Amino acid sequence: MKMNLPNKLTVVRMIMVPIFVIVLMVSDAIWASVLGIVLFVAAAFTDMLDGKIARKNNLVTDFGKFLDPLADKFMVIGAMLVILFRSMTAETPNVLFCNIFFWAVVIVIFRELAVTSIRLVASGSKGIVIAANMLGKIKTCVQIACVVCCLAEPVIYGNVDALGFLMEYLPLSLVTSALMIVFTLWSGINYIVSYWKYLDPEK
Repeated sequence: MKMNLPNKLTVVRMIMVPIFVIVLMVSDAIWASVLGIVLFVAAAFTDMLDGKIARKNNLVTDFGKFLDPLADKFMVIGAMLVILFRSMTAETPNVLFCNIFFWAVVIVIFRELAVTSIRLVASGSKGIVIAANMLGKIKTCVQIACVVCCLAEPVIYGNVDALGFLMEYLPLSLVTSALMIVFTLWSGINYIVSYWKYLDPEK
């Protein structure tokens, strides 16, 4: 199947997901964390780039509308599951962060399942392809920022003596996790309300 450049970038992003997951899982050393962050940021950059190229050159396709948000889900959920695993299996787990981030992961997964189900129903019964709206894009940006903070904070605090005391609090990770919960719920509710008309209980 011949694909345009934006769709190729989306496919590359999907391929990168298992790579950075494996890197982050094989070791908790600094090199693995740094490489994982670089790979995740590179994958996130392709998300911005493919959309920009598609809109600028009128290369928006139904395939891209379907695959792009799916690639985002794989990227974010994969990274979040790794962060949760690493946080809970650390020598001295941050209990507050682990509890908040666990519920953040649950909310993100449930939201994505709900929105994906709505997309499938709208596409199957009405032939409508639901593209990501602005609120959904903001949600994705907040999720990306949260993942980067959660990966970078332990590396920074663990190697900069002057900031070592922050390891106990992980302020950026906690704040971005809270914001992620808010925008994930907000965008999910917005999708359900906007497209509820396609969920006819009598059909």
